[in-house]
Amino acid sequence: QVQLVESGGGLVQPGGSLRLSCKASGTIFSIYAMYWYRQAPGKQRELVARISSGGSTYYTDSVKGRFTISRDNTENTMYLQMNTLKPEDTATYYCNAVNSDEQTLSGWGQGTQVTVSS
Repeated sequence: QVQLVESGGGLVQPGGSLRLSCKASGTIFSIYAMYWYRQAPGKQRELVARISSGGSTYYTDSVKGRFTISRDNTENTMYLQMNTLKPEDTATYYCNAVNSDEQTLSGWGQGTQVTVSS
């Protein structure tokens, strides 16, 4: 089992930046890839970004060029640097992890709230 704790959310004005963190503990050796998801009120949870153990990344179109996913294996932490934030980025952000068979290793945590508003 892997435990994940998200942090770093907050209130930011449009055009601002935030960096989210996802700290992993437990059987971290089993982690192959890690994901950031988000869920806005009244909407389904959507995939935002993914990073594999080898460092390859994926971004949903709406965040390409603005968000950067990274991971620090020495700190067992994944990050999401969010720049040029827009009101439509407002959501609760969650992280998750999968093994090499793409099986989920953790349940959903509490997430971290990001609100982009003037």
